[in-house]
Amino acid sequence: MKKRKEINIFVGNQIRIARERASLTQEQFGELVSLGPKNVSDVERGLVGISLATLKRICEKLSIPSDWLLFGDRDLNDVDYLIERAACLPKAHFAAMNPIFNQLLLLPEALEK
Repeated sequence: MKKRKEINIFVGNQIRIARERASLTQEQFGELVSLGPKNVSDVERGLVGISLATLKRICEKLSIPSDWLLFGDRDLNDVDYLIERAACLPKAHFAAMNPIFNQLLLLPEALEK
């Protein structure tokens, strides 16, 4: 049996977390990112790694930054992190969210008054 690489285990677990947060089954997720269900299972268990092309598809389809898959959770209250996440959204979604982001950025100033 081939030894699993630590990076594949970590990234696979992050992919599983992201898939579950999106409420997708392995089959649904596989269709979304052009992977077979068995391949999704192997990736999530860290048995195999993913290509950069697959990493890009996963990040685009789930609107998550690649650094989250590679490095893990960051402070969800960190404005820079939220902006990074927003940058992963499709342009139309980002445009729709822009007024909300602007209000959030003004919130600390309003609380100080």
